[in-house]
Amino acid sequence: MDRPELYAPGALFSWQELQAMAVDGVVTRLFQRGYLPPGARATPQLRARAAALIIPPAVRARVVAGRMTAAWIYDGTQEPDRLALLVDAGHRVSGLRSMRGCTLHEVRLGPFDVVNFGGLLVSSPLRTALDIALHVEADRAVPALRALLARPELGVRLRLLRVAVEASPRLPHKKAALEKLAALVPGALPAPLPVAAGPGTPDSVRPGAGPVA
Repeated sequence: MDRPELYAPGALFSWQELQAMAVDGVVTRLFQRGYLPPGARATPQLRARAAALIIPPAVRARVVAGRMTAAWIYDGTQEPDRLALLVDAGHRVSGLRSMRGCTLHEVRLGPFDVVNFGGLLVSSPLRTALDIALHVEADRAVPALRALLARPELGVRLRLLRVAVEASPRLPHKKAALEKLAALVPGALPAPLPVAAGPGTPDSVRPGAGPVA
């Protein structure tokens, strides 16, 4: 039988056994209760699977990993202390409030805002960068945005991101978001390009519920 790419507490090993194996260097902790076997390389799919382990199966289809959690899934840096989960405004969130280790954000999601990685719904690279620019403090946002922009396979471009920020509804966060983008490249930013969707390189795209929040 093929060796699994990700170990988690279950029939094969308990969590205590996995923790002891990590101390001994037999496995490598990826995130929370997810561990990599010897020689395995972390990928966005495996990071998404590790994050999904702490989300109850019954609600995984109703939440979307976003913001700094999505940035970590794509890039592998700045591991989140808590999962940032987006919930579409059309879904009820009252039953999700008690989830531990997670922060819920009620938002509106567009048709290209959500992709599937490793069985977990994740905000698309562009939506992730937009949310980080608008809602995450600068000292964490700027390094995360720089990391996303440095990965051409994700399809996030600085000019397109600026267009997305400027097209957002008038929010108190918009000016701060543009300042974060300016910090990425000193001096004047290039003139914005017409908006064009760029879903990145996910497993699949899931239709959303409306325009970008």
